[in-house]
Amino acid sequence: MIVLATDPSVPVRSRSRLPAGWTVCAPEADDTAELTALVRRHEEWARGWASSSEADVLVEISETGRSNRHNVVLCDRDGRARGWANAYDRASGRMVLTVVVDPRLDDSLADRTAEVLLEWAEEAAGKVGAGRRLTTQQIDTGAFADDTRQQRWLTTAGFEMMRRWWQMSRPVRTEDAAVPPLRPGVRIRLVERAGNGMPDEDDLRVVHDILEDAFVNHFNSHAETFDEFLARLREDPGHRWDHWWLAELVDGPTPQPVGTLVGSLVGAAGGDGSWTPTGSYVSYIGVLESARGRGVAKSLLSTIIADAAARGLGEVGLEVDADSPTGAEGLYLSMGWQTKYVTQSWHRDVPVPRQG
Repeated sequence: MIVLATDPSVPVRSRSRLPAGWTVCAPEADDTAELTALVRRHEEWARGWASSSEADVLVEISETGRSNRHNVVLCDRDGRARGWANAYDRASGRMVLTVVVDPRLDDSLADRTAEVLLEWAEEAAGKVGAGRRLTTQQIDTGAFADDTRQQRWLTTAGFEMMRRWWQMSRPVRTEDAAVPPLRPGVRIRLVERAGNGMPDEDDLRVVHDILEDAFVNHFNSHAETFDEFLARLREDPGHRWDHWWLAELVDGPTPQPVGTLVGSLVGAAGGDGSWTPTGSYVSYIGVLESARGRGVAKSLLSTIIADAAARGLGEVGLEVDADSPTGAEGLYLSMGWQTKYVTQSWHRDVPVPRQG
């Protein structure tokens, strides 16, 4: 049962449309288990299996995350969470929205719950955009490709489906622990570590700069400051510094950083709230345009595969833009990745009210 401790930081102006006895609140850390159960029910219904853990949910509702996130939970008369929306100010101009509605609700009540949450999201977008001094705020949300219910709600709320994403997975075998020979002049290394075990800031800034440059013309790219980038990736429950690699060209007098792969661990949630690593995930891979065609991306991918094999993990996952003009999926397919499921990006641009 949700603890009705606080009101959401963004008001729900349409709460009168909720059934009698329903309540609106902001979630607290003590509500993590119940919200995780809600998300997992949604995932099982919409995709066929659940993957979210309590650690994933806690990132979104913890005290630490409240500096750039807004949350609202709708509870039935018995205090059970039936709907949850999370608005994340990820980068200037881009607010990432998650909307979850309990699949156990009947269609009419589920529709009403989604409508209230999506109207709340419009209010949240106005607040986020005002904080960034914008005139228009993009809401970026998603749906599983087979979830026609979520897609219907988004269409009704004025969202447009913009992109499809292939969520790909590659099995890892024991023999993958041997990294294939690199192309001449290419070197892959982990980001350097200082004496206290923390990564070298100069290396981290190089990673950030390469990714900003490599993705500048990609779909829905929004510039992120170094601090925003670092804070966001460190929040990931699967974050590990030993999954950050740099690729350098070493065929000249000075090594030239030209590519990077930022990885993380993925895992399985246990019934007791535990989390066990089961694989690695390619959060980002980017290569400067000037170095493409030299096998840099393939070398980085081979490195994370070998690392996963050495750790005894079972798979390496990644996401690829199904409509990308770069043809990156060809490389992934050639290296053994296959599409596991498909997701969609839906966008809506919201005018930001003028501030007095």
